[in-house]
Amino acid sequence: MRQLPEADRDAIRIAQDPRFSRWLEQVTATGGCAHPVHLSGSTTTLDGATGEIIRQYDTRDEPGERLLVRCRNRRATVCAPCSRLHAGDTFHLVRAGLIGGKNIPATVRNRPRLFITLTAPSFGSAHRTGERCRPRRDGSTCEHDCSLGCATEHAPTDPLIGQPLCPDCYDYTGHVLWHAHASKLWDRFVIDVRRRLASSAGLVQSRFAHHARLSFARVAEYQKRAAVHVHAVVRLDGPDGPADEPPAWGTADRLTDAVRASAGRVLVRTPYSPAVGELPVRWGAQLDVRPLYADGDGPGDDAVAAYVAKYVTKGASDTGAGTDHKVTTWDEIDTAPVSAHVRTLMRTCWRLGGLPEYAPLHLRTWAHTLGYRGHILTKSRAYSTTYAALRAERAQHVGHADTPDVITDAHWRYVGSGHTPGAALIAAGVAQDLEECRRLSADAGRWGGGRR
Repeated sequence: MRQLPEADRDAIRIAQDPRFSRWLEQVTATGGCAHPVHLSGSTTTLDGATGEIIRQYDTRDEPGERLLVRCRNRRATVCAPCSRLHAGDTFHLVRAGLIGGKNIPATVRNRPRLFITLTAPSFGSAHRTGERCRPRRDGSTCEHDCSLGCATEHAPTDPLIGQPLCPDCYDYTGHVLWHAHASKLWDRFVIDVRRRLASSAGLVQSRFAHHARLSFARVAEYQKRAAVHVHAVVRLDGPDGPADEPPAWGTADRLTDAVRASAGRVLVRTPYSPAVGELPVRWGAQLDVRPLYADGDGPGDDAVAAYVAKYVTKGASDTGAGTDHKVTTWDEIDTAPVSAHVRTLMRTCWRLGGLPEYAPLHLRTWAHTLGYRGHILTKSRAYSTTYAALRAERAQHVGHADTPDVITDAHWRYVGSGHTPGAALIAAGVAQDLEECRRLSADAGRWGGGRR
């Protein structure tokens, strides 16, 4: 036993515990969560009319007197089982806003709908994929004696992709401050789209909400150059939301024109700084607007929902943009496992975060995400269902929902999180087994659907 690794010794200890089977049931119920939350407490369910106890649960009867629940982390690099569940919820959330379901009428599929991509502006030339990266005939160099061109044909996995040709010429300050204001820029963009739609229909802008409603779901994705760009599904409804038809003037072409005009027009200004000045924050020149049609012409609804769900679960380690955990000191930035380009962005966040005029931006707090502090996925209230509703529906499906006409008396407290080394080893095996079962079930479904 002494010659075995610590994780193996711990796993053997856990397996020899008389209550191992119940502990394994808890781990399986969490899907093999890598960092479960440990709760202690009790729940008593009473009949609302008679006061009779219907059910009673207490963690004093559990191994270690605690209950394990999912961490619900969306990042696959942190917890793959929970990120997979989050991706599934995101898929259904976005899909419901495209084709209906989850209390959203199927008629939304016939509304004006767009799938748009908004990008960050250029902060300096960076290496990119293609036949040749940045070909130049004159062989000129910048003031720092770095070549302004690159004739290399970079492979998609080349670590140079996204790195600036000249780090000294690159506008790291502009990059960080753009990230810090990207969420506000999106808010201004949505407001401006509504105003342009109203103006094009001959309406007073303040009366737009009485005639139509603009709904959206958007996800942020880091590009190879470590700059965020936004994918969004945009839908035009009547004033009462998904159940209401848009006005006759609300067409996909008019919505497309409004989106294109607003993307080139909206502007946010950074707070004035004696060291930096006041910088304008705009969208980049690259803009992609694709109408979504009910007849299948163009991007498919399921494909769009799957595309958005895929990026929601990506961690910083997947994209090479920052880290999945916050940094608290300058030294942590120096030792972070990131590229030189990303490390410079993190250092820029730290330096700017020390200036009093940028204190409201909390740049040091968000240095691990390169200054971007918005949610990865956001949606308007009327777009579709919510994560909370999807979780409640899943709880009802597995039989854990509250029964009507009962009183629930619950007392819970947090007592810890995570696994011991041996428990983590067993949980990883459980997660792998569950994933294999899902794969085999999916394969069986495909073969049973006609492929013989």
